[in-house]
This record gives sequence, structure tokens and C-alpha cells, in this order.
Amino acid sequence: METGPNDASAGRPDRDVYTVSRLNREVRVLLERGFGSLWLEAEISNFARPSSGHWYFSLKDAAAQVRCAMFRQRNMLSAFTPRDGQKVLVRARIGLYEPRGEYQLLVDHMEDAGLGALKRQFEELSAKLAAEGLFAAERKRALPALPKRIGVITSPTGAAIRDIVHVLARRFPAAPVLIYPVPVQGAQAAAEITAAVHLAARRADCDVLILARGGGSLEDLWAFNDEALARAIVASPIPIVTGVGHEIDFTIADFAADVRAPTPSAAAEIVVPDAQEWLKTLRAFGQRLQQGVRRRLDEGRERLRWLDGRAALVSPSARLGQQMQRLDDLEDRLARAWRQRFTDLRADLIERRGRLWQSSPVAHVRAAGLREVSLSARLVAAQTQLLRRARDRLVPLARTLNAVSPLATLDRGYAIASRADGTILRDAAEAPPGTSIDVRLATGHLRAKVEDPAS
Repeated sequence: METGPNDASAGRPDRDVYTVSRLNREVRVLLERGFGSLWLEAEISNFARPSSGHWYFSLKDAAAQVRCAMFRQRNMLSAFTPRDGQKVLVRARIGLYEPRGEYQLLVDHMEDAGLGALKRQFEELSAKLAAEGLFAAERKRALPALPKRIGVITSPTGAAIRDIVHVLARRFPAAPVLIYPVPVQGAQAAAEITAAVHLAARRADCDVLILARGGGSLEDLWAFNDEALARAIVASPIPIVTGVGHEIDFTIADFAADVRAPTPSAAAEIVVPDAQEWLKTLRAFGQRLQQGVRRRLDEGRERLRWLDGRAALVSPSARLGQQMQRLDDLEDRLARAWRQRFTDLRADLIERRGRLWQSSPVAHVRAAGLREVSLSARLVAAQTQLLRRARDRLVPLARTLNAVSPLATLDRGYAIASRADGTILRDAAEAPPGTSIDVRLATGHLRAKVEDPAS
């Protein structure tokens, strides 16, 4: 069989021809499934934020770059807005922008790379020291109730020392303060703070130490995340209170210290009592002491009076006076007893006379007469009541009977017609002409004969 020039493809297998859209779509699916989520550290460039709120930028290193997108619902959760040249750590998914065939990263999370490294160092050191038991609550030491001298390790020019001195002077001005000046920021700060802690421990001239500085970023507070400083705090024989940064700031020194205060001012409030409260307590103790002394004096005075009275009671004149008073008392009781006896006999005689009168026949006859009169009156009242009730029942019955009586109908002008045999006529056909009928009226009777019944 011959084939013409237009049938050159007839012997070839069928071809799966892709469109560009299909190719980009399948490549995007392969990329997304093949890599999943990954972490990438690089530098930001070409950062753009259109009105939609999405972020578009490139991540680059010394040899290459990749386009990235971080959509609005994701970048709203970011703690900062990136800038060109900033080094960041991102978690992203690999994707492909199909309209242009460009592969890109879809960023879900972004961190400042420098800050992230510090956080990792912080977490690693914290976990290490905690595993060694340096942060255990049972090793924490109690603070003295009333320190004789307070040591403060901080910068001598910062706001923290001013706040601490102001609070100490206000709350308890009697407590002296010893300042160990150190830098609280910079490369040498951690070593100098550690040396100050060792120095204070050797001198042992303070009862409590305050380790403090004002607020700042994680980098500013990094000197207080030093391992040597944490071990010096734990080894110090003097209790240490930290007041580093603000309430939301936590450092390794805070975990190692015996007490962590949210701010330098709060640390000063913790280490000393309130002088006003102490004065109030002392005044209360003074009042209680005065009341106790006064009570003891009153008790001694009362006992002295009692002893004086006892001495008077045992003298011969006092005993004679008591016997004479007792004799008068007995005489008075005898007179009252005789009067009571006469009163009881008189009452008994009156009672017996009354009982004798009640047993007399005259009294019984009189009582029977009174009872007869009472019963007669009750009988008359009962008969009258029975007649009244019978009359009350009879009256409505008579009214009802009169209402249904045929005689009442006759009183209204009607008549009752009956035949001679007494049969009541209800139909004119029952009385043909010539029938004798009897007509009863309300008063009297009429006899009549039917001549012609009405039709």
C-alpha cells in the first residue's frame, strides 16, 4: 500500500502534547510534593509591599537568589517588618508562579536571623543549666527579713540605680547601700558582672545583693545570659535578687537567682520591708505592752484589796459582828416563817369552806334549776330554728309548684276544654258538632255544646 506525502505521520505513535499552562501546573505540583516545608537563612533584597498587604522579596546569598512571597494572612503574624539587606530565617514551601513559569518560595514564618541565633543559644544554655539543677527551687535561699546592708551590682550611671536608691530611701532609709559599679552592656559586661558577684561574696559585707539593669532588647540584655555569671550567682553565699529589664524580660541570671523581680524598682521593694509598716507594727507592740503592764497592775491592786478584806474578816470584832448579823437574820426569818404559816392556814380554811358549800343540797337544787331554765330556753330556740328552716324550704317549693301548675295558666286568661268524660281537648277534630264540652276558667266552669268547629 502506498502512502502519499501528506500521510508521513501515519506510522508514528500518538504524541502527548503539553500546553505551557499544563506544564507549569504539573511542575508546581511536583515541586510542592517533592520538597514540602523547609528552613532557609539568607539576606533580603528587592522588598516590596503593595496595597494588597502581601510581601514580595528575594532571598540571596553570595552566589544565588530566589523569589519569595509572604501573603498578608501570614505576614500579619510577623513580629517585625523586614528591610533590604536584613538577614532572616524563614520557613517556606517551594512553589511555582504559573503565569510566568517562575519558581518561588511561599514563606509561612520569618525570624530575624541574628535574634534567632541568640534565642537558640539562650534555650540551649537554659536547658543545660536546668539539667544540672542550678535552677531548682529547693536550692533557693531565703532573703533576710531586715538586711543590715544591701549590695547593688549595676551601672552607676543608669536609670536602674536611681530607681533602686529612690525606692530604698522611701521604704527603709535606715538600711545602708553599697554599690558595685559594673557595665551592664557590651563585650566585657558579663565578665565584670561575674567578678563583682565574686568580690561581694569574698567581702561578705552585705546581707543581700541586687543585680539589676534597665530594659532593652535581647542583645542589650545578653550580658545576663552568661554561663559563668549564672554559676557565680548559684555559688554566692549571699542571697541575690535580680531585677533585669521589664516584666516580660527573662534572662539566665533570673533563673539562677534566689528571687526574680520584674523590674529594678520591684527588686528594691522586695529586699527591704516598708518602714511605715514596721513603725505601725512597733506602735502596735508598744500598745500591747502598755496594756499588759496596766492589766498586771490592776490585777495586783485587786489582789491587794482582796487580801485586805480577808484580814478584816478574820479579826475578833469582825467575827462578832458577823454572828450578831446572823442572829438578826435568823430572827427575821422566824417571823417571816410564822406569818407564812398563818397565811397558809387561812387559805386552807377558805378552800375547805368552799368545798363544803359545793357539797350542800341547796347548791345542787339551785344548780338543777339553772340547768332546767337553760335547757327550756335551748328547746324553744331549737323549735323556732326548725320551723324557720321548714318555712324556708317550703316557700321555694310552693313558688316552683305554682309556676308549673295549670291554674297559673288559667290566671293569665287561658281556659281548659274537656269532653263530658273528662278527656282534655287538644284538637278541634276531637269535638264534632253537637259534642258537649266543659270549659274551666280561672274562676268557675262553663258547659257548652259545639255547633260548628272552626276550620
